[in-house]
Amino acid sequence: MSDEQIVRLTVVSNEIEADVIRSLLQTEGIESTQQRTDWGSGSTDAMGSGGPREILVRAEDLETATALIAEQ
Repeated sequence: MSDEQIVRLTVVSNEIEADVIRSLLQTEGIESTQQRTDWGSGSTDAMGSGGPREILVRAEDLETATALIAEQ
C-alpha cells in the first residue's frame, strides 16, 4: 500500500486471523496490510512475531471494509 491515509480497520488475535480477513478484503478489491499492534501494549507474546495484529486499510475503504467483516 502506498503512503496515502491508512487507518486501522480492526485488531485480531493473531496473524492467521489477520490473513483470513485480508483474503476476504482482497476478494472485494480492498487493499490491506497487517502489522503487530500496540493497541494492547501491556500484552506480551513469547512467539516473537505472533500475537495481536492490526489490519490497516485506506481511509476511503474503511466503511466498506467494516461492513464486510461485520457480515462474517
